[in-house]
Amino acid sequence: MASEITLYDLACTKGLCFSPAVWRIRLMLNYKQIPYRTIFLEFPDIEPTLQKLGLTTPQSGKYTVPAIHHIPTDTYLMDSVPIAQFLELTYPSRPVPLVSPLGQQIESQARGAVGPAFHTSVMPREVNILSPRAQEYFRRTREAALGHALEDLLSGDSEERVWESVERGMLGIDELIRANPEGPFVLGEQPSGTDFFIAGSLQSAKMVDEETFERCVAYPGFRAVYEACLPFMEKRD
Repeated sequence: MASEITLYDLACTKGLCFSPAVWRIRLMLNYKQIPYRTIFLEFPDIEPTLQKLGLTTPQSGKYTVPAIHHIPTDTYLMDSVPIAQFLELTYPSRPVPLVSPLGQQIESQARGAVGPAFHTSVMPREVNILSPRAQEYFRRTREAALGHALEDLLSGDSEERVWESVERGMLGIDELIRANPEGPFVLGEQPSGTDFFIAGSLQSAKMVDEETFERCVAYPGFRAVYEACLPFMEKRD
């Protein structure tokens, strides 16, 4: 079947998707069974490539993936939120509820609790799965923003202290994930955008640092959503 979507993804040495934001869209494409192909971009190539495609500078001022080219309408889009909205409107079969009160609560709390832990445990280790050229870019830009070396995030007991600080928040999120008894997904029997948010983040962690992934799936709600989404992760490249 001819591809209808070109998905621009973030390259790594494993040759597979590892970006959590891209995974949200990849999960949606796989679930909806939309035929697509992937173009992987190194970190330094994202901005010039997307500029050449005619994508305008986002409000954040930062070009990023995911980006897509919808071939039937010759439409180019960047950023997971507008892309997900476009896919849901264009491909309404196998619907994916993108927003719900419970989902918004989970995602907001996850950004506040899981976000700092991933920043500490995952982000500095991303450099280990990048090409030498992308490593240089990643280290230069991230260390300029941090004001210190990536490795400083992992020094001493700082990593353990971060995970201890988010434990209560993780427990609260896990309870919210399991709030719907009809599961295994957040809203019941069918996946939502929030499930893809959770599963994409977990798969990203698994690609970068297995220990971080295991810390998260020790919570039964996180594990249940991840395992329920596994059928939609079979196409990873």
